[in-house]
Amino acid sequence: MYAVIDIGSFQFKVSEGDLIDAPKLDQEVGQKFEVAEVLLVVDGDNVKVGAPYVKGASVALEVVRKFRDDKDVKFIYRKRKDWRKKQGHRQELTALKVAKISA
Repeated sequence: MYAVIDIGSFQFKVSEGDLIDAPKLDQEVGQKFEVAEVLLVVDGDNVKVGAPYVKGASVALEVVRKFRDDKDVKFIYRKRKDWRKKQGHRQELTALKVAKISA
């Protein structure tokens, strides 16, 4: 059984026991919560597609940790102008564990 959920304008395909790295959320580490924005639920041959969300479906998640992703480095230069600029960015993420999918 798997589901496609919507968290922070990102879509994730999840199964029970999966770990996903979602954008920064307000929940604390160890806190459990449910996501009702389920776009698709597949259980064997039974497929439920939402319009836009599946009614009555939810996914239980648990916050495992909060962390910052690896640095993305952007380097810009202009040839023959002796001009360079190097910028870095680290995205804040939340690691989530899928506890249960209910449809």
